[in-house]
Amino acid sequence: MFSIIGILVVFAAVIGGFLMEKGNLAVLIQPAELVTIGGAALGTMLAANPMHVLKGILNGLTGVLGGPKFPKKRYLDTLKMMFDLFTKARKEGLVSIESDVEEADKSEIFKKYPVFLKDHHARDFVCDTMRMAITGGVGTFDVDRMMELDMEVQQHCAEAPTSALTTVADALPGLGIVAAVLGIVITMGSLGGPPEAIGHKVAAALVGTFLGILLCYGLLGPLASAMTKRVGDEHAYYHILRVVMLSFIKGLSPILAVEMARRAIPGHVRPSFTETENVCRGKSPDGSAAAS
Repeated sequence: MFSIIGILVVFAAVIGGFLMEKGNLAVLIQPAELVTIGGAALGTMLAANPMHVLKGILNGLTGVLGGPKFPKKRYLDTLKMMFDLFTKARKEGLVSIESDVEEADKSEIFKKYPVFLKDHHARDFVCDTMRMAITGGVGTFDVDRMMELDMEVQQHCAEAPTSALTTVADALPGLGIVAAVLGIVITMGSLGGPPEAIGHKVAAALVGTFLGILLCYGLLGPLASAMTKRVGDEHAYYHILRVVMLSFIKGLSPILAVEMARRAIPGHVRPSFTETENVCRGKSPDGSAAAS
């Protein structure tokens, strides 16, 4: 939401300033320049990236224009979910959660958290790790190493679309110059004509440079930056999953494992100790009523 507001502010400020100086807004409407710059940018993106990266760019842009993926409630739900899973394992033995991790979609614990189940990367990260713990014979160091490798792969895959979009954004000023040069070529071919026509063609050529710079620094650049921050948020979420599972596998009680993970949550979305304790006890975060 804030990304949309920010982009609207950028365009409103640029166009508003132009109009305040008595500029003619119609001069900025140059479909040919947009086709040249937009088509060239799209072509470079298609030429430089495989299909899975292109899909990642679309998914990333959709996510940026929506709400935050990991708000405080997501973390609280995750801590509660892991607390329930570990409590069952502590009371009934690790083998008791084998069916939960093998068939997460049918698990009575995981079914309470549909957002987690839809995030198949996070779901597989938890289930695959706990499957190793149930199997036995794998040391905590090796389990931690496996989680670290998994997180590195996930982060690398998540960063590829943002890197691709940043590359396209960096190319836009150059593509704007290409459009401007083409406009100048057309203008040179019209020398000797009416001054008004030549002036219009020069203005159209300059609009190409203007659009390239504006789309770079006012649109795609900020969107790529926002996607990068979402990748960081996702990595932080995986980190707390890693902490909570490793803590339990090392022998900590469920509530201590959850507290270890809570301390690893970024400060702006970290729930308090009381909120986490209330949620684990089946209450609302403020403890005023039972959780639904």
